[in-house]
Formats: sequence, structure tokens, C-alpha cells
Amino acid sequence: MQFFKKLNLIAAVSILTVGTAHAVEPTPVDWFNAGYQTVFNAKRLIANNRHAKNVILFIGDGMGVSTITASRIYDGQTKGGHGEENSLSFEKLPYLALSKTYSVDQQTPDSAPTMTAMVTGVKTIGDSLSVNQYVVHSEKNANIINANKLATILEQAKQHGLSAGIVSTARITHATPAATYAHTANRDWEGDSDKLAGATVPDIAAQLVDFNISGGIDVALGGGRTRFIPNTVKDPEYGVSGKRKDGRNLTVDWTTKHRNARYVWNQAGFDAIDPNTTDHLLGLFEPSHVHYEADRVAYDQSGEPSLTQMTTKAIDILKKNQKGYFLMVEGGRIDHAHHSGNAYRALTETQQFAAAVKAAMDATDPLETLIIVTADHSHVFTIGGYPQRGNPILGLTQGVGATTPDLDLLGLPYTTLNYANGTGYTGASNAQPAGSKTFTIPATAGWASGSEGHNPTSFQPANGRPILDSAKVEDDNYLQEAIVPLSAETHAAEDVAIFAGGPKAHLFHGILEQNVIYHVMAEALGFN
Repeated sequence: MQFFKKLNLIAAVSILTVGTAHAVEPTPVDWFNAGYQTVFNAKRLIANNRHAKNVILFIGDGMGVSTITASRIYDGQTKGGHGEENSLSFEKLPYLALSKTYSVDQQTPDSAPTMTAMVTGVKTIGDSLSVNQYVVHSEKNANIINANKLATILEQAKQHGLSAGIVSTARITHATPAATYAHTANRDWEGDSDKLAGATVPDIAAQLVDFNISGGIDVALGGGRTRFIPNTVKDPEYGVSGKRKDGRNLTVDWTTKHRNARYVWNQAGFDAIDPNTTDHLLGLFEPSHVHYEADRVAYDQSGEPSLTQMTTKAIDILKKNQKGYFLMVEGGRIDHAHHSGNAYRALTETQQFAAAVKAAMDATDPLETLIIVTADHSHVFTIGGYPQRGNPILGLTQGVGATTPDLDLLGLPYTTLNYANGTGYTGASNAQPAGSKTFTIPATAGWASGSEGHNPTSFQPANGRPILDSAKVEDDNYLQEAIVPLSAETHAAEDVAIFAGGPKAHLFHGILEQNVIYHVMAEALGFN
């Protein structure tokens, strides 16, 4: 069912013939009528004050406004249109707000405190997962953690008899998914071998499997196998050793602990899962993060599901609970591509993320399911120059009426997309001679599923700006230029968008503190 079929919210831009191989430029009358139709539809919006049966929280990790804009254009251009007038699935949700992302101690935050704010209603310090600000970083004492932990929306959902699931393209123990179920003062303690000596705080992977509220977590799909298997066991796909030193095989613990439980690690196992007979599903599809969407088919040895497929499977299992469910879905590798300075993969990850949102919209009833789409933070990712409409978003900037790319003060062409810092730095000043740079992703699954995807292995420094052409900058592996040289591009501090539809979605408006997201979800589910 289309998400807005019942609400009769027809996208005004649909009359602008977008997304076809032969897009027709709108006339002045078309533009005027489209604007009128937008206002007409807005006047017909009726706030849904019912309680939600289900809540789905989508997190595009690092998906700032510039990323959404560039991805919208890229998606539209891949469909044959100019791109600018295109809309991603979640941009059609009726309610919108901005979220202030700073944490208690960070002007520019990391994912741990931002996700903690969204799922607990309380802001905290950097690197902390669902514990309050009074816990020092890397606190070893489990008693102190327990005394200061914050209840999450997932935990409360289970306490109220709902089902709960988490889906991510990152490791399922990574900061964003972990904040929904784990409590620790160091987001990096994903496995027992990651902890400091003497720490009694359980590692994040163990907290996921040992989660005991109302029968435990129902669905967990993502990457991160090595944190779940002992160092005496080889990974089934790549032959690398597990990382657990305590001897536990958490994948076995999962299936023995729960009724009708399954563990899968590849596409075939995933496809074989029958939602009607499976009540608890753990899927770990890579030793670390899952592959970038652009690399899944080429690099994955045994196959792995897309974010859309994981989202759909999770919904099919969770919806069996007549009381409802809470589901968190993270597009985690948007963030990793940005850290690498590779806009192409950031945009294609966002494109797949939008497809997952659409799948959830189609699979749920907007009268009973609250869908929220937001980001934990932004990135220092920019869209600049004065390119003409329809100019390739990954290409060189070319102005209106121009037949050749625009040039900088050195007489060199430049791209529309750039980063303020990161791996794409090419020289110390604009007075230096032009150079060149190359970046190649090795044809090995190890890097593609990598630790973070932050460290390019083939980068040729230059003495100044490179001499660019369309073939170079539109290559999938091109790293956009950066002003400040860093080994990894950084997060940014500006507000991020919140899109919402369904019960209580109208409570999102204006500029909000990030922790308000939790309170809207709690209100929608009747937890307040």
C-alpha cells in the first residue's frame, strides 16, 4: 500500500514530468500550478492523534541536508531527469523539523551520544551509549554503569509487550544500533577483546544476545560477525578468526536461548528464512561492516542482503505481534563513505536507504505506524559553484550556457561536490603547481567490508590542485578535494532534518533538541 494513498497527499512536483528518460521542462503555468497544488494539499492535512501500534526509526548515519540534496539530484539523474526536481521517498513525508545534534560535551558530536539522545530522551557525553553524562569515559565498573543507565525506547517497547528489531549496514554492535539495547561508557567495547583489562561491564555483543526483557530482541540484522565468535573459530566466509577471548559463540547462544530462533550469515540463509516460522532472527553478514551498496555484488563472496531486503524481512517477522513493534533501521555506511571522502558511495548508500524507507512505507499502514527518518549528525560535505541545472552532480562545475567547465583562479576546473577536510587534500596552497591524485579500492572483500572504510590504501599526494577531467571525477573511486588534510573526513555540527508521517508525526515542527525524538516516539506509543 502506498504510504499516502489514504492521506491523498499527491506530490506536487509529479506534474513536472520528473524521472523520465525524456524529461519535459515545466512551463511557467506548470510551476505556478505545482506551487498552488502544494498549498492545496497542505490545507487538507489532518493531524493523526491516534496512538501508534508500530514505530520505525530510520537513521541515515551522517545524512546531513547537503547529502540529502546531492542524493536527490543523483537519484533523479540516474532515472534520466535533471535531478533537482526529484524527491527521495522520505522527502514526501508530511511533517518536517530540524534537530540540534550537539552532545553534552561536544559541539560537533559522534554517533554514540546523538543516538542515545534519540532513543532515551536524554543528552549525554561523547562515546557513551545510553548512560547519563555523569559516567566517566571507559568506566569499568558495571555497578556504576547500571546505576546511571538510561532506559531506551526499545527496552520500553519490550516491557510493554511489543516486538523489537534493529537493522544496520554497519556492525550491529556499532554505536547507532548499540545505543538501542546496550549501556556502556565506551562505544568501542563491541566485543570482550575490545575492553580494558579489569572491566566488568559486559561487551556490546554480549549485551545484545543476553538482552532479557520480555524474551529478548526479536530481530538483529547487520554486520560484525567477529565480535560474536571465539578466536578459536574461523569465519565461515573469509577464514579470519573470531575476536572473542571468553570462548563464547554468541551465534550459538542466540539460537539456544530463543524459541524458533535462527542465525544466518549469507544471502542463501537469509532468503530461506520463513517469517511465519521464525520468531528470533540474528543475521551477521560480514566480519565487520557489510559492503557498500555499490560493491555488494562485486565483492561479497557469499552474497548478502540489501538494506531494503533486511528491512522488509524484519517487518515481516515483527508484524506478527498483534501488540505492535519498534524497529530501528540504520543506513550506517553513508557515514563511512563520507569519512573516506568518496561522495559516490555516500550518495548510492543514501539512495539505497531511501529505497528501504519506501519499502517500509509500502509495507505498513500510515494510520497505525509512525515512521521517522533523520540523521545523527552531518558531514563537512558541500555543494558549490554555479553549475547549470542538470549538470552531473558528481561532475565538473559547468555554468549556464557554458560549453566547457568553469575554471578557478589557477585556470583549473573544479567539482560541484567537495569536503571541508579529509583524505582528498592535494596540496599546501593554491600557489603550488597542479598535481594529481588517484584512489583505488582493492579487489578484496576485507577492505570493502572494512573496519571503518576510512583509510584509502592508494593515494598519491600532489603539490597542488589536480588537473581534473570528467572521467576522473565521475569515477566511482574518486575522492573529492578537501581543504584541510586529515586521515579521515569529519562530522559537521549543523542541524539535521527530521521527516515524519503517521500517528503523532505532527509533533515534529520547528527546531528541536535531538532528544525530543524519543519523547515523540514515547508519546506515540503511549508510554508517557
